[in-house]
Amino acid sequence: MNPELFTDKDLVQISSRGISLEKVVAEIEIFKRGAPFLKLDRPCTVGDGIKRIAADEALSLVEFFTETAAARDLVKFVPASGAASRMFQVLLQATYANERIFLPEVAARAAAGDPEAGPLLVFMRGIKKFAFFSDLQAVMAAAGLDIEALIGEGEFKEIIDYLLTAKGLNYAGLPKGLLKFHKYPGASRSAFAEHLVEAAAYARGRGGKSRLHFTVSPKHRPEFNQALAEIKDEYEKEYGVCFDIDFSEQEKATDTLAVDLENRPFRDADGRLLFRPGGHGALFDNLNRLEADIIFIKNIDNVVPDRFKAGTFFWKKVLCAYLFKVQRQIFTYLEKIERQPVAAELLNEILEFCRDELSVPPPTGFALRSDLAKADFLSKILNRPLRVCGMVKNEGEPGGGPFWVAGRDGSLSLQIVEGVQIDPRAPDQQEILRKATHFNPVDLVCGVRDRQGRGFDLKKYVDNAAVFIAQKSRDGREIKALELPGIWNGAMAYWNTIFVEVPLKTFNPVKSVNDLLRDEHQT
Repeated sequence: MNPELFTDKDLVQISSRGISLEKVVAEIEIFKRGAPFLKLDRPCTVGDGIKRIAADEALSLVEFFTETAAARDLVKFVPASGAASRMFQVLLQATYANERIFLPEVAARAAAGDPEAGPLLVFMRGIKKFAFFSDLQAVMAAAGLDIEALIGEGEFKEIIDYLLTAKGLNYAGLPKGLLKFHKYPGASRSAFAEHLVEAAAYARGRGGKSRLHFTVSPKHRPEFNQALAEIKDEYEKEYGVCFDIDFSEQEKATDTLAVDLENRPFRDADGRLLFRPGGHGALFDNLNRLEADIIFIKNIDNVVPDRFKAGTFFWKKVLCAYLFKVQRQIFTYLEKIERQPVAAELLNEILEFCRDELSVPPPTGFALRSDLAKADFLSKILNRPLRVCGMVKNEGEPGGGPFWVAGRDGSLSLQIVEGVQIDPRAPDQQEILRKATHFNPVDLVCGVRDRQGRGFDLKKYVDNAAVFIAQKSRDGREIKALELPGIWNGAMAYWNTIFVEVPLKTFNPVKSVNDLLRDEHQT
């Protein structure tokens, strides 16, 4: 590395973030050589990497959950620091580009096939159906504006301004979790509030506590604290639960250096190095610090109103009970392995369990190993963190999916794979990617303690090479950004993994504001 690449001021800036120079240099080297691509073997399908649970077994698992969960330490982990600005991209573009947003004009453009006018028109016509409408009406009234009159006149410029900017609700500047998602008689709930309601139903563990952990940005932590203070007592009384809720922030030390297209450190207008959040994988340290038996992981925007919650609760309990069941068998086998010597018949039984339940096939030449060597291998396979991941049928949603992946040693494992991890110039790999039958909705239940109840050091099970390189822009210039191994991708690469098919109705994300107009989000 050229020592003149960084100035003394750069070194101070790097050090002040808790980042080592060696880490920054290593990141630049990754940009130069490119992030390694995964090698797909085949997509996971039902019966080949994805389990389909029959109705009677699912009911039995829910009963098992009810019997077991109260004695375990459960926590729900929700990444909630993401900005909501992308939800309002169409509205932001419209308000920046137009002095006037007039409904008849937008309708005419939409009828003519304008791709931006169509979504804008849907928003305008559905304005009164949004859960945030009454808040918007009130803040505009306080400024002397009559939203009903403006709607009647077809004038939406001021309405959108008051929705998105700090002179009104400032929704474009808030995290998604603080936006009002669902309207109920007498009140509306934010995505954050809906997660509390969910947790009261299935994340109630030892001592009757319902624990939640949200990762938030530092600047919005006071607003989350305020939102919690406004509803905690009321919800505890209504749902008969005691909430234990805490927050954490993404560590600055997990930020990564951005570079230009020539792989040189990118500098802003003031000449300072640009560091960016390292993707959702940067939250892995937050996850690793949690003290719990079981961790539910779910995205902040995948919530539904009460009338659709029953299915969500049911399948969350099914996934968790399935983990309880498998984990109990793993612990039993580990206990038996410790009582050396292990009979050949038992070794074959454990090998079959690893292959059929954990989708870990034996390595080449395994049959030729001694019984002691076989027992040692099986013990290492079993003694790992365990995750049970819900998978929905692929309906064309963007994002990752379940695949059989070939490791660097040729072994196959179940992985959640993002498209960016696959070589775009490899037709055979892209064909496998296109054949995916299921999609990852981020619906995970994780067992993170060993047989003795000790927490696993999750950092030991990360594929540190599974980084992403993304093309971004800053100040009108193209840059390259490095994302750390995704929290449910490379960061869990060496976990024991089970994929279970869950109904599509359990996946209802809000990526665009108009998604809130879908029936699944209307009350």
